[in-house]
This record gives sequence, C-alpha cells and structure tokens, in this order.
Amino acid sequence: MIYDIAIIGAGASGLMCASMLNNSKQKVVLLESSSSCANKIMISGGAKCNITNRYMDISKFLCDEHFVQKSLYKFDHKDMLNFLKENKIYPMLNEKIVKGSYFCKNSKQVVDMFLRLTTNIKKELNFKVLDITYKDNIFDIVSKNHTIKAVKVVVASGGKSFETLGSSDIAYDIAKKFGHKIITTAPALVGWTVQKEQFWFKSLSGLSLDVKIKINNKTIYGSMLFTHKGCSGPAVLNASLYWTKGFVTIDFAPNQNSHLPRRFRQIAKKEGIDLKNYTFAPAGNFGYTKAEITKGGVDTNQIDEETFQSKLQKNLFFIGELLDVSGQLGGYNLQWAINNGFICGKFLKN
Repeated sequence: MIYDIAIIGAGASGLMCASMLNNSKQKVVLLESSSSCANKIMISGGAKCNITNRYMDISKFLCDEHFVQKSLYKFDHKDMLNFLKENKIYPMLNEKIVKGSYFCKNSKQVVDMFLRLTTNIKKELNFKVLDITYKDNIFDIVSKNHTIKAVKVVVASGGKSFETLGSSDIAYDIAKKFGHKIITTAPALVGWTVQKEQFWFKSLSGLSLDVKIKINNKTIYGSMLFTHKGCSGPAVLNASLYWTKGFVTIDFAPNQNSHLPRRFRQIAKKEGIDLKNYTFAPAGNFGYTKAEITKGGVDTNQIDEETFQSKLQKNLFFIGELLDVSGQLGGYNLQWAINNGFICGKFLKN
C-alpha cells in the first residue's frame, strides 16, 4: 500500500495535523516510535497541560520573527480555546507561575481528545524510523521490521528533550538528508549547573526567591530555585533559552518589598554577594534529560511558513519542536506545536 500522507511523530503537532485529516478521503498513517501517543503532553504542566497563553506574543520566542509572526496568528490562543471548548475541554487561567497561562483539568483529557479526533487515522506504534529515501515521487520510510510508502511525509517527531519518552534526533537526520541546515541544538528551559565560586548555591538547596535575571538583551522576571546541582525555577528556565555561554546578572531583590529569607541573607553576607547585581557564568546546564524543550533545529529559512513544506524537497513537511523556534514557559511551545499541526493539516486536507 502507498499512503497519501505519513506523519512521523504522535506528539502535539503530529496529532493536531492528523486530526485535521481524520475525515478526509486520503489514506493517512501516523507513525510513533514509542508504545503510546502524546507522552510529552501527558507530563506537560505538571500533568495539567499548560496549553496556551493569553499573551501569545513574538517576544516570547527565540526564532526568526518573520517566520513565526506569519504563522502564529493563523491559529492563536483564542482559536485554541475555541477548539478545546468545541471538544468539551475548558482550560482555566492560572497565573501563579507564569502570567497568562491556561491549564487544563489534566493532561489526559487533552490526549483523549486527540485520540478521539484521530479515530480514522491508522496508527503504527513502536515504529522507529531508521531512514527515509525518495524515488519516483514516493518516500520509503524504513524501520527495523518494515517499510512504509507515502506520497507526502510530515515530520513531527520533536527534539532531543525527554529521551525517556521516546524522543530522538531522527528529525534532524531526515532534514539533513534532504539538504536542510540544522541550527545548533541545545537543551533549553533547563536549570544551570554552577562554577566552584557558586557552590554556595548548593547550601541553599530548596530555597526559592523572586529575582530579575539579565542575559544578553533580555530581562527575565520570576522565581529562582536553588538546587543541589546549581539553580532552576521559572526565571532560570526562561533565561536558559537565551544562554549559550558567558555571564548572566541576577538581582536578588528586584522589588522594594522583596523579603529575603534569613538563611539567604546570612550566606550572602558571608560570601560578599551584591544582591542587586550578582554576575556569574553558569558552568553548563542539567542536560536533555531535564530540559523541557530543545532549542535550535531545522532552519526555518528553508521552510514555507504558509504550509510548513520544505523549500528543498516537495511533499516533505516539518512541524513542531524540531524547527528552530523555541518559546518561554507558559504554554507558548504547546500552542506553537498545535498551531503548526493545524496549518499543515489544513493545507494537506485541501
């Protein structure tokens, strides 16, 4: 059998794309490397699925702004909320961690929704893609046990973060095989390890403070958590999006009414810390196993923002986290992934 469309990856972007094709007359197959769909959705937002943000804005993304700007508003946060409402899911605004964040009752209801919306789509689980070839206008998608043939292929297999959930770098291998440039990938939305000079962080493990972090031309506000490895928390995770190497500056008392715990004040005094202007260089980060997303990826200059089709290979599409588009915490990345699936699926349906 030759399928009309094969979608590689049953995460948020792949499932949304498949849902758009559920009632089409085309033969569609969804290929997933693990034994179940949407594993990353299941753990997102502490298993409550932080699915979008009311302040969806280009400034919250590390990306080619022109590419994302043209795509983002074709399925924005209002469209997302309406889509969920139509499927009897009613996210609630919860701004405890990030301003504008919408959370669902639980992640399972989102996964169940996508499974209901893709009942007519053939699903091949435990299908680990090893290679893709293209000949005579047909793609051969090769796994260990068998090969799937398709006229069109949508790559939606995500980035490198959360390898335990089945993530891999196959998307980048496929992209490179067809001539695409890969912007250097790295863990993002991830905590930092520290140099010897910051080992005092470890003695405060478990303590959280509201801080302001300056990194390059960005200013990040939020909570910072001291850990036994270094530091984490929403402010650090967001700052990690913009850090490659070099120095960052932390203001431990960003507000006039900042209340600093006694334990922190004692250690800060002992270490001679400048509370308003503490500058240090992280040693590194906690790695892909702790990272919420992968930054970098397939160069969006080689992707058509109207359809997400490759500009280098016809009938080959790239959507979701594997692209060089990364958002801050607060529902931005899940909104982007589902947005991509909507746009690509709508195009393929027509």
